[in-house]
Amino acid sequence: MKQLNKYESIAFLFGGLLMVTGAGLYAFFLIQPVSCWVMLVGAIIFVLMQTRQRYTGTQLTIRRLRKIMTFAGIGFILAGLFMVEDSYFFLRPFVANSISGYSTYINIIHHNWVILLLISAVLEMYTTHRINYELRKESPLEG
Repeated sequence: MKQLNKYESIAFLFGGLLMVTGAGLYAFFLIQPVSCWVMLVGAIIFVLMQTRQRYTGTQLTIRRLRKIMTFAGIGFILAGLFMVEDSYFFLRPFVANSISGYSTYINIIHHNWVILLLISAVLEMYTTHRINYELRKESPLEG
């Protein structure tokens, strides 16, 4: 697995910290118009740095886990976008032209960022631990 350099590692940690801070502030109704953008920017930085870590090996399990990790990253970004939509209602005038359109909008967008964030976090934790396990199994001499 390709390791990130010093600056990429700092950006990776900073993106994760921004994601947690933004989601926490938004969940506790603190400065929501700003915290949704903090979450979105953190998710983008986190996912971009995560994609910089390439797996150059041939083990099929790790390749599959990396694809699942990419899916989790997309979920993080979508959760950030849903937070922004919950705060600013950019799409509501275009979608909610009727009662059924408004109902559909509420069912799909309204506060569903929580579900996306939860699913993505679970997938991220699972794949991180499994990839670590598989990499240790691949090279047992390193400790």
